Amino acid sequence: MAVTDEIAVGMKAGVNLPDLAALPWIKIREVPGSSWPMPRDIHRGEAEVIALAGSLEDPLLILDDLAARRHAKLLGLRITGTLGVLLKAKKSKILESVSPALDRIENAGFRLAANTRRDFLEMAGEM
Repeated sequence: MAVTDEIAVGMKAGVNLPDLAALPWIKIREVPGSSWPMPRDIHRGEAEVIALAGSLEDPLLILDDLAARRHAKLLGLRITGTLGVLLKAKKSKILESVSPALDRIENAGFRLAANTRRDFLEMAGEM
């Protein structure tokens, strides 16, 4: 369970991350074996997410890694990224503004090119 392991490592390092087991809307699942081949350039967490998707009905994967996104698309899976989640949250009025959330995730190490940030904030109506 690579994703939960990665979050645990981040929490131990002092990164402010949620305890996934304490969130009632999160279901932590064992990853079944997958017959889908995984390219070597996909990290373990992303590979497990893609493998798990194969056992679910119409999943939506949240992937930011470009290689993982490409592979998921080749498999016909629906994907979005962190920015897509933030934009949906604003459109659904869960967030009033995406800027503070974007600042927090960038301060936590989320890498975002300056032009991507500008384009995203423009798309969100915040520029």
